[in-house]
Amino acid sequence: MNRGQKAIGQQSGFTMIEAMISIVILSFGVLSLAAFYAQGIYFASLTQYDYVAEKKAEQAVEVIFTARDNNTLTWAQIENTSSGGVFLAGPQPMLQPGLDGLVGTVSDTGSADEVIVIGPNSAGQIGTPTDKSVDLNPWMTRTIDIEPVLDTSGNNEPNVRSITVTINYHVGKMSRTYTLVSYISSFT
Repeated sequence: MNRGQKAIGQQSGFTMIEAMISIVILSFGVLSLAAFYAQGIYFASLTQYDYVAEKKAEQAVEVIFTARDNNTLTWAQIENTSSGGVFLAGPQPMLQPGLDGLVGTVSDTGSADEVIVIGPNSAGQIGTPTDKSVDLNPWMTRTIDIEPVLDTSGNNEPNVRSITVTINYHVGKMSRTYTLVSYISSFT
């Protein structure tokens, strides 16, 4: 028999079982990639909420610094209500600032919900009452915690305080938290 010729009855190539096994393996790989891609899209969609949480925490800190700088608040008032200040302790709903212009204070009680604009209206105009907007309540809360800073001896530093702003929010089945820590002094 020549080298180029095959024995009668001998076949080459894949059997049906081999082909089915390779299709199952490829299908598993493709489905895994599709699930991974879908999860990536979901987490990418969360970034807009992460950004909103970051900006709302920054807003709270900036308002406190501004109130100190323009003498809207005295140093003694830059505390939580439990320490004689004006800022409410614990998680608070995201409300528009009250009459004092500050977020997270007693004067916010009864204020309208905080709403953010996420796009123009159906006519493509922005800055109108019909803009696409999102109400931040009840899925987002803000906690402003103002604490004394200790010196090296363990005593309260009278001219420095720690401000911790924590934004908790729920998106779908996920709960997320953004925390911003800043320090403020009594000096402007």
